[in-house]
Amino acid sequence: MKSIPIYALTREQNLTNLTKLEYHLSEREKPLKFRTWELNSMKALVDQLEAHMEHVYRLRFFYSFQIPRLGKEFDLLQVKENQIVNIELKSGAVSEDAIRRQLIQNRYYLSVLGKPIKSYTYISSQNRLVRLTNHDHIADTDWKQLCEELQEKSPDYTGNLETLFQAEWYLISPLTQPERFLRKEYFLTAQQKDIERQILRKIRAERRGYYWFSGLPGTGKTLLLYDIAMKLSARQKVCMIHCGTAGQEWKKLHERLLRIIWISDSQITEETKLDEYSAVLVDEAHLLSQDVLHRIVNLAGSRPVIFSSDDESPVSPEEADQSIKQELKNLAEVWMFRLTNRIRTNAELSTFIQNMMHLPERKVTRHFPNVTVFYANDNQETENLIQDAKEQGYQLLSEHMVTGKTPDCLAVMLDEQYFYDENKYLRSENHTVRKLFHQLNGAKEKLLLVVNNNFQLYDVLLDLL
Repeated sequence: MKSIPIYALTREQNLTNLTKLEYHLSEREKPLKFRTWELNSMKALVDQLEAHMEHVYRLRFFYSFQIPRLGKEFDLLQVKENQIVNIELKSGAVSEDAIRRQLIQNRYYLSVLGKPIKSYTYISSQNRLVRLTNHDHIADTDWKQLCEELQEKSPDYTGNLETLFQAEWYLISPLTQPERFLRKEYFLTAQQKDIERQILRKIRAERRGYYWFSGLPGTGKTLLLYDIAMKLSARQKVCMIHCGTAGQEWKKLHERLLRIIWISDSQITEETKLDEYSAVLVDEAHLLSQDVLHRIVNLAGSRPVIFSSDDESPVSPEEADQSIKQELKNLAEVWMFRLTNRIRTNAELSTFIQNMMHLPERKVTRHFPNVTVFYANDNQETENLIQDAKEQGYQLLSEHMVTGKTPDCLAVMLDEQYFYDENKYLRSENHTVRKLFHQLNGAKEKLLLVVNNNFQLYDVLLDLL
């Protein structure tokens, strides 16, 4: 997306032509649907700027910019080499607290660009201009200060603004980045906030119920679950149950969160007292056994229980355990939500992995420059190709499982046991596809697959590329 002259955008013309003009100038992927109130506020802003400075027609802004995959939107951004000016437009009266929170959040997202940030809000119905001070207060300001900052002498950024942002920077993991989580250096996406708002409203009203949100890897389920836990534990203790191998990382987090008590699913027995907590939260619920799930529900009694689980729909039903999913669906009056915005996971790799797990009906047209597939006729050739991958910076899958850290570049060996069934699902003779699906989704930047003596699989993967 490119910056545009808002002077040209605010000249009198019909909405059809205006839409065409903005689409052409900004080079955004889809035409923008203009909101009349926002356009009128921008016209009022330009009128005020013309009354207080010359050459308003020279100003270039990124208008209605959204950070890819986050849905975080900015009304007007002037991005220069030495600073950023953010102006938010309001048509009617808004509370100062709401203005302050929005500008602080905007500054957080823009801070990754490493430039000083000047933050303003213009309320057109009141002709009121306010700014965010260095002490995070809202203060009325005059147009002279804004005009001086808009005329700062450094060059404008003329490239595609989307290339400066990576959504992965903003979705932190409480598991791997506990310090950032504890310092609250994160914000939830609009979708996460909406799900959280609905769950908390019902829990606070009824103090009971079952809640379940799911999503593919990288949609921020654990972050959402912990943010809910933080809010519920403001006054009372809550219990967080982790499934599978939680490792030492969780202990560092829970040593600081004194009202969130951590329990592994393997520690849940008939004697476990879950009814002493105000709520029970379960992470990675897809890894629960049916016995442990029933035990949690019984032990929690009338307390609210919140489940978070991975969506394993790309995996063959024969490979994935569907029983827990069905048990969760059968809970009395369970509220179900689905996270759809993939943030932390690389979108390109994510699409390839889903297509690899379940072949698409139509040929895929997108390219996958960060996915490589090699063929080896025997173990020696496989070892040579894997060794070369290591020297190129790839981490072998087995090593990844030992360290427990998400690699930037992941190398995986696929042997003769893998095949595609009549429904185009990837299968394995040892039923390891479910585990492979979660492991592959750990790759951040690049994925390399070495196919050992399985030409049919190799042929299909090359077609996907």
